[in-house]
Amino acid sequence: MTRAIIQELLLFFLPFAAFAVYLIVRRRNPLAWSSWSDQSVWLVIAGLVVVIGSLLAAGIFTDHETGAFVPTHIENGKVVPGRFK
Repeated sequence: MTRAIIQELLLFFLPFAAFAVYLIVRRRNPLAWSSWSDQSVWLVIAGLVVVIGSLLAAGIFTDHETGAFVPTHIENGKVVPGRFK
């Protein structure tokens, strides 16, 4: 669960990182608030669009297993990984 949250946070901050690179290329100070203040709303919207798009893509393109899930268990002294039956 933690990995999923971290991945979505990284995707959210991707537009901010791209904008910081843009500021560096344009030889502006990426640490100055004046460089970010006009664009902050658009960067948040872009981050949300990227996150929502990734969640939709994951929901559409991932395998959807059907049947009952058998959790990890021990049979005859050996660990059997969880699976769908």
